[in-house]
Amino acid sequence: MNHNKHKKGWIFLFLCPPLILLGVTWIVMSLWNCLLPDILGVKSITYWQAMGILILSKILFGGFHFGKGMRDFKEKKMMREKMMSLSPEEREKFKEVWKDRCSGGFFNRNNRTNE
Repeated sequence: MNHNKHKKGWIFLFLCPPLILLGVTWIVMSLWNCLLPDILGVKSITYWQAMGILILSKILFGGFHFGKGMRDFKEKKMMREKMMSLSPEEREKFKEVWKDRCSGGFFNRNNRTNE
């Protein structure tokens, strides 16, 4: 058994997110210092100020959704399994209902509910 290979994966898993944060912080600092002083006349910022801007933007705007792709994949897989468990008649009815909901756009949906 090769346990050393398994340990390297865990080390990589724990080192990758902080390294990404450090790299993105450097990119934000570089872009800020290259663009904004000339465009808006603001002062240049330090590395730690750039990290503070990233953290503040995360708090205010809720960005950086790491792992969302895997969650979407699991939801699609669950939906696919649910569809496969339906009978052909139920599947066709489901498709018709969603086709009616999705076709016609936003305004037609409102008109259908008002009829």
